[in-house]
Amino acid sequence: MGSLEVQHLVKYPPFEAHRLLASELPISRSNETLAEDIEQKQALEIVSKSIPSFKIGEKSSWLIERRYLFDGNTIKHEVYDYGVEDDSEWPIIVEKQRRGWYLTPHPIHATARKFINGVVYVLLISLLYLFIEPLLDSMGIPGIGTGTVRIGLLDYPLLALIVGPLFFIPLGLRVAANFSDLRKQKKFLNDRPLSPKIEIIGDAVADKNLKLKVKFDTIHDNWNSISVYWRVGALPPARDAVFSALNRTIDGQPPPGLTTKLPHHWEVGLDDGTGAGEDAPMQRQGVRGGLFLRPMRVMQSGGKVEYSENEMVLDIPQNSWPGTTINPLVRIHWEIIVQIERENQGPLLWVEPLRVKHSSEHVEQKTLLVNDGRTESNIF
Repeated sequence: MGSLEVQHLVKYPPFEAHRLLASELPISRSNETLAEDIEQKQALEIVSKSIPSFKIGEKSSWLIERRYLFDGNTIKHEVYDYGVEDDSEWPIIVEKQRRGWYLTPHPIHATARKFINGVVYVLLISLLYLFIEPLLDSMGIPGIGTGTVRIGLLDYPLLALIVGPLFFIPLGLRVAANFSDLRKQKKFLNDRPLSPKIEIIGDAVADKNLKLKVKFDTIHDNWNSISVYWRVGALPPARDAVFSALNRTIDGQPPPGLTTKLPHHWEVGLDDGTGAGEDAPMQRQGVRGGLFLRPMRVMQSGGKVEYSENEMVLDIPQNSWPGTTINPLVRIHWEIIVQIERENQGPLLWVEPLRVKHSSEHVEQKTLLVNDGRTESNIF
């Protein structure tokens, strides 16, 4: 006789995950008891009717895992029923940030960010040059830009006055892009299109192509093309669940990889709080979840097809994925995206969450691919 537990393990990539060593971060674990004082045969029967186990990534890297334990030991070679569905209530992050119409930010945001990196390199090289210039001068090598310019009562190196203004260029670009985004959001809210109607044909299962129909009440004149695809990924674990799994108080010192609490940018159950203030450009207040779609930091898209009023078939993603899993720590999320290319206005997205049933197979991927969490780098 023993007890049956389901265990969730996650080491989710935080915002700007490339700055951290995944192998040095702790794994968050949570156990839930499903049954007690039962035989192993009974445990296997319960497991067979439950969501299949899966493992994406490795313990030495980023990890998302669900497994079953009987009397403390991992159950292996289990058999599952086909088409098990997680019918739990959608998490708040789906309701607020991944449902409805979304815009795409101005492409200048990404350009300005790359420009800033270049300016930093130029500044560091300039400082290094000013540092070694006396040595070069003693060797008879004439200096370049090392003269001084007097402004008020102070003298400034000429080279610094040349490089310094470069920092204001990306700032000006970002300000211009934000104003453009705010205008675009206002215009969209004043003339919001009707929501498309999506009909799923048959069952949505993780290891099968998806069949669906999409119907628009009105197709606007400036819509140049429409495409439809679906994608799957892992949403950030809820911040309070991560703290609880690591035996930390929510108001205490955050674990490695997580930031301190940032007021007004996140709420309990929404995400882990590591991307606040960075993941999306300036947005209008009063719009639930904002008008820019945040990319999942772990995600992969399925087949993309041109819109048709007839039945469309979307191929499954390249790698094997589990179906919808709704848990505070481990949240596998599927969604349908209708992408509308508009004339002189940038793409418009309709996003609809999709409950996908699990196959009967244990899913295992050795590598967990990490995507940039910024909205301007969203993958379409």
